[in-house]
Amino acid sequence: MRVSLPLAVALSFALAAAAHGAERSYVPLQQRLSAEQLKATGLDTLSSQQIQLLDQLLSQDHASAVEETAKQVRSERRGLLDRHGPEEPLVSQLKAGEFRGWSSGTVLELENGQRWRVIEGSLFIGKPIPAPKVTIRPGLMGGWYLEAEGQTQKAKVKRVE
Repeated sequence: MRVSLPLAVALSFALAAAAHGAERSYVPLQQRLSAEQLKATGLDTLSSQQIQLLDQLLSQDHASAVEETAKQVRSERRGLLDRHGPEEPLVSQLKAGEFRGWSSGTVLELENGQRWRVIEGSLFIGKPIPAPKVTIRPGLMGGWYLEAEGQTQKAKVKRVE
């Protein structure tokens, strides 16, 4: 599963808080279910010790699930940072060929082999430029912005795997 960097950061904060308070956030069955629901599921036939044990087991599973999800999000976030670098701009050159600009959906291939898809922005150059130097910088909330040498327009881009 691929998770965008902003979503990973938001989930990291939410899940860290949830993992920290996971045991307290579990709601016991007798508080969660109505008398009719307890009866319909057969849980009303259990002794109070059995209900208490079941609550204890479910609470542990809940905490484990929250922690496992938090680990996955942290791992995915580390993977994103490993692929893109934490805060440093990427400087490369477009693969050889004529460059005329970009529009939403355009995939730009760099000489280092990376491919980036334009998700916002457009640029049209009347006279083609042969393989310009490009800089891709991190923006706020995990966005990445590409600019071509000599051009003022920027494109919001996303790495194509």
